[in-house]
Amino acid sequence: MSDAIVIIPTYNEIENIESILRAVFALPKSFHVLIVDDNSPDKTADKVIELQKEFDNRLFLAIRKKKSGLGTAYVHGFKWALQNDYQYIFEMDADFSHNPNDLERLYAACHDDGADLAIGSRYVTGVNVVNWPLSRVLLSYFASVYVRMITGMKIMDATAGFICYQREVLEKINLDAIKFVGYAFQIEMKYRAFAKNFKIKEVPVIFTDRTKGQSKMSGAIIKEAIFGVISLRFRKFLNRL
Repeated sequence: MSDAIVIIPTYNEIENIESILRAVFALPKSFHVLIVDDNSPDKTADKVIELQKEFDNRLFLAIRKKKSGLGTAYVHGFKWALQNDYQYIFEMDADFSHNPNDLERLYAACHDDGADLAIGSRYVTGVNVVNWPLSRVLLSYFASVYVRMITGMKIMDATAGFICYQREVLEKINLDAIKFVGYAFQIEMKYRAFAKNFKIKEVPVIFTDRTKGQSKMSGAIIKEAIFGVISLRFRKFLNRL
């Protein structure tokens, strides 16, 4: 039994799923993986089921009926991980934008250094992003500046989606009250942890844009993030977070 599980939401990741799983399971540290698949038309889940025969009791699969957003996929995974007694619970993308080798560094930040929440940060030591157009880099970077201004958090990469949580963080956050489903979800989770005075540590990582499959970014997701930050701050002010 591993003490750590990596939650990977998927939608049409057939080109990446086997490679990312083999990379995680090849690490010296033992990690389990939960795939939360939104009924991918490209049969991502079928490939996971095939691989479960090889990675028995290490690879788990939850299939949802339809594409329902990043945030709800992670909340589904968090609840599953808590029910199954994992101590360290990770968020990671399927497309290799998050380097699986960095899982051990995030784990160490929590297990060895005492962080409650460890963030794989693109901006804590400059700008560590590969293969993004300048417009996307600027949007992401200044989104974090905006979040710091509105919320008071000192986090350099507020929209990061490469995370390790100690289980206590997820136990103390009301997961049923999470409002956002897109990338604003990442900001909301950090802000809720910050509001409860959990220790947050940023671990520098290099983010490499996907080379296979399609990005899930959209205008609606960006809009949700912009206005969602103000909503979060206002709700905290009213003590309704």
